Amino acid sequence: MKNKAHLPLIFLTVFIDLLGFGILMPILPTFSTKVLHIDETAIGIAIAAYSFVQFLFNPFFGELSDKYGRKPIIVVCLLLNSLGYIIFAFTNSYLLLILSRVIAGLGGSSIGVAQAYISDVTTKENRAKGMGMIGAAFGLGFVFGPLIGGFLANISYKITGLGSASFSFAAFLLTLILLPESRVKPVSPLASRGGKENGIIKKRRLIDVEGFKKVFKNPSLAILIIIFFILTFSIANIFGTFALLGYKIYHFNDLQNGYMYGILGLASALVQGLLIKFISVNISDKKIVSFGAFSMVVGLALMPFGGNFFGLAIIVVILSLGSGAMQPTLLSLVSKVVSEDEQGLTLGLNQSISAFGRVLGPLWGGFAFEYLGYQFPFLTGAFFALIIAIISLVYLPKHIHTHEQSEKLASKVKNN
Repeated sequence: MKNKAHLPLIFLTVFIDLLGFGILMPILPTFSTKVLHIDETAIGIAIAAYSFVQFLFNPFFGELSDKYGRKPIIVVCLLLNSLGYIIFAFTNSYLLLILSRVIAGLGGSSIGVAQAYISDVTTKENRAKGMGMIGAAFGLGFVFGPLIGGFLANISYKITGLGSASFSFAAFLLTLILLPESRVKPVSPLASRGGKENGIIKKRRLIDVEGFKKVFKNPSLAILIIIFFILTFSIANIFGTFALLGYKIYHFNDLQNGYMYGILGLASALVQGLLIKFISVNISDKKIVSFGAFSMVVGLALMPFGGNFFGLAIIVVILSLGSGAMQPTLLSLVSKVVSEDEQGLTLGLNQSISAFGRVLGPLWGGFAFEYLGYQFPFLTGAFFALIIAIISLVYLPKHIHTHEQSEKLASKVKNN
């Protein structure tokens, strides 16, 4: 019997932490331009550094959480997040900006561990609902964070950085004092890679090549992680270009752009936090993925052609309905195709690969917007969402098997 009573606490922890993230991200380009006087390429590198660090360290922290428990890793990461924001508050050079984003990226690597925590305290039947809470925390963080950030930035950028740090530090204290450990089955630190085996200390590599090999040996898991990467890349195409679309094409002011981001975050939070609980009961995970992919195709393809604020708002809701339904469902499927002892490593690797998508997406989106036309980042995302839709219809129903199904099949073959 899993303990769902811990879900509100992990939700609150992630939400408070992501408030800090949401506060800072919208003002980074403005700060970099006004205070540091750096160009757009340098700003892009600073933003990409955050996701690149997550790509490297998500599997590392995920595996550590499998061995030492979820809580200690989450606590350390939240403290690193707070430190990164404090450095930003006192940043007066590009080098310090990069350092602040690298440290914050390390702290942000705890999301995979938080997902593993949810996997620990939920059953397979209600795991999609639990994963949806992480998505809801993201959505709400991006709704309220930018609003708070805009208010604090009017006072000073230093106050904005300290405000972000205070939210992450509050999440650190909440986790340290109230959040119980979810790993009830201890795993020996020597039982995994990076420990001491036969008297020989095995070195841990920065990129866990063996972990990636292990994950991709499981065909069901491999295709799900590839789909999640494509999903992340599709959405990441519009990370930097959505605001540009509003400003240059729809002629929105900053407040209208803020409203649009609020609609995007709120719709996503409602889908992942509430709607997914009801649709996951009556509709299979594989059908939800198909529905979500087609909704994303429609939303992304129509985004450059909304016409006005109201039209774009409707399109944004369609996009949020698709992406909001897909993300927790895919995470639920990923957690179901592996054993309990591999949850942290697997979800960490998945977060790492999706972080790489968040590096590539903005780079391509910015290039396509500038050199190919403002429609292309959105059409690119729609094209890759269509690929997910095709895979979900053709491949998923026949070839995705949960860990329990695999064990039953192996036992049947053995007995015969």
